[in-house]
Amino acid sequence: MKKLLGAEFAAFLNSLQSEQSYGLRVNSLKVSPEKWEKINPFTLQQIPWTKNGFYYEPQERPGKHPFHDAGLYYIQEPSAMAVVEVMQPQPGEKVLDLSAAPGGKATHIAQYMNQQGLLVANDIHPGRAKILSENIERMGIKNAVVTNETPKKLAQRFPEFFDRILVDAPCSGEGMFRKNPEACQEWDMESVNQCSIRQHNILMEAEKMLKAGGQLVYSTCTFSPEENEQLINQFLADFPNFFIAKLDIHDGFSSGRVDWVKDPVQGIEHTIRLWPYRLKGEGHFIAVLRKNGKPESKRRKSFKAVKKKKQLHHFYQFAKETLHHVPEGEFVLFGDELYLTPSDMITMDKLKVLRPGWHLGTNKKNRFEPSHALALALSKDDVKYSWDLERDSNEIISYLKGETFPASGEKGWYLITVNGFSIGLGKLTNDTMKNHYPKGLRWLGIKCINH
Repeated sequence: MKKLLGAEFAAFLNSLQSEQSYGLRVNSLKVSPEKWEKINPFTLQQIPWTKNGFYYEPQERPGKHPFHDAGLYYIQEPSAMAVVEVMQPQPGEKVLDLSAAPGGKATHIAQYMNQQGLLVANDIHPGRAKILSENIERMGIKNAVVTNETPKKLAQRFPEFFDRILVDAPCSGEGMFRKNPEACQEWDMESVNQCSIRQHNILMEAEKMLKAGGQLVYSTCTFSPEENEQLINQFLADFPNFFIAKLDIHDGFSSGRVDWVKDPVQGIEHTIRLWPYRLKGEGHFIAVLRKNGKPESKRRKSFKAVKKKKQLHHFYQFAKETLHHVPEGEFVLFGDELYLTPSDMITMDKLKVLRPGWHLGTNKKNRFEPSHALALALSKDDVKYSWDLERDSNEIISYLKGETFPASGEKGWYLITVNGFSIGLGKLTNDTMKNHYPKGLRWLGIKCINH
């Protein structure tokens, strides 16, 4: 880095020895900026490049607040928020996040899509894909399919299918050394070279899945030219039907370094660098690529929707008793689990699918049991019965620990809310609200509440 940066190296080195910045992104699918301003329990500072992003002080611990469990925000490194702000996905599009875990950028994409269109969020590692699925659920996202596949397998299923693809590539992680000191110990030049080869292979598969006229966004959290400008330069040399989009970049962002590339193709200077000595955030690289041509319509094999009304009988009965309106769309059963699949999704046969859409609940013997995902994507206006708890009360802590509490009212399912925002389910029977907060998410011991 000293050789690459020259006179700027001292500022770069000094930034890596300073304290990292912490950020959260408010979930616009659940709370408007105006409402958030009224209920915000933290001391926050606006992140300049995203209207929903804010810096917070680490002692505030927003991950230990009921609003986090309710999905009102996602804790995300500030520079990482720039990627989707540059990407600008639109409602109604078909979008793929190819290496999506743990879900920061996928949930940000979902905010832009506003529950319209199809978002496929994939990760090749089963454990990370499970965490991705949980974050999709927590943020109340209805139009996402979560898969656990290789890029090659997805490319075979989705040729020239997506309007936009994000490749947030696995990288050597140099930009996260300040945030994750352990990564420093694992780094060597061989890992940089291995990452570069892997990234090239991933891009080769992503290219196959992008429609003509579509957008491919490539990002890393490394400073390495081999994984950034040099990699994109090689990709464009291999695929001359792509070009780098020229964008208006935010103050504090920098252009890609043409001088770090041998025989640069046109447009390398339009890639984007985020340096920790020029802004409050970690290191990031972003390239926005466009694919020339006009999209061609292709015949696709549709997925198998539930056709027999008998299979939906108990769900419709539940909906009649509990909801003001029955969710509309294409239903799919995975075993006894009922989902509402996003429009435009094609067959999921022989794919490793963790979440084929919005999880509504489970068909059990003679009844339907609603899911936590259903609750988190609903508002109190969607349901006939709700029960509100205050964010700083003992009652909300008890609920999040899985405890029942006394209540009176009509028998049946209740949407439990915290300050008006859905956080889970309860079932009122004999003046007792039975707790249906998932066991795996329950608070163990007492967590602090931020006032």
